[in-house]
Amino acid sequence: MMSEAPHLLVEQKDGIQITTLNRPDKLNALTGQTMRLFEEALIGFRDNPELKVMLVRATGRYFCAGADLRDRSDDKPAHTPREIREKHRLGLHGMHRIYDEMEHIEKPIVVAHQGTCVGGGLELSLSCDFRLAAKSAKYAFPEGKMGVLPASNGVSRLTRVIGAHWARYLIMANLPADADRALTMGLVHEVFPDESFEDDVMSFCRHLAEQNGEQMGAAKIAIELCAELGRDQSRHVERMANSALMLSPDYLARIEAYVKSVGSKKD
Repeated sequence: MMSEAPHLLVEQKDGIQITTLNRPDKLNALTGQTMRLFEEALIGFRDNPELKVMLVRATGRYFCAGADLRDRSDDKPAHTPREIREKHRLGLHGMHRIYDEMEHIEKPIVVAHQGTCVGGGLELSLSCDFRLAAKSAKYAFPEGKMGVLPASNGVSRLTRVIGAHWARYLIMANLPADADRALTMGLVHEVFPDESFEDDVMSFCRHLAEQNGEQMGAAKIAIELCAELGRDQSRHVERMANSALMLSPDYLARIEAYVKSVGSKKD
């Protein structure tokens, strides 16, 4: 009997870690094995200075159909509301811990939806810094059909990303969104043609990999802080970040070269 293929594939190319959900026959539903391998890949990306960008993608016609409800590897019974809350916080194959780490890592994480992305797959995607969609991608939170909320980023992070207006559409109205509507919502940053999707995604990732790493890390922290703070305090965040960035040798060399080039044009 042949063993099942790994639920996740990892490769490195041009400073980019390509992390691929690999259960196409199960619509890439998330299992305990998937999340364990994903966390290992995430930590590997975090700790390798040669890796500049992490790309999350999938094989098959679905990006992800959500959590695999047939996987009982993390099936600790919950009999009270408090136990359910604790299971969401500490169980679910470590999803909360993993999603928090994705948001804290000071390097960009890109997710590419080549097809339908729903439930837990969309929750994972919301902790990525950039979301790219193929024209045929679709989005939804099916949890509402069972009378519950998507509880691992599906309300908290979703509302921060797209606002209460569109969060009501996806969660309360329980309506799906195609790629173009997802772009309107602000759920995704770009929609690319299906035919060129893989090339467009890699081009985007290579562009990110060429950016200044210190600036990217500081920007990621500053943007998260400024989403929570008022305008005056947000300006303090800007100043604090630049007080370090503007002393870096890279910045000083670039600004000196720029000043010289402008001066030579005037002569």
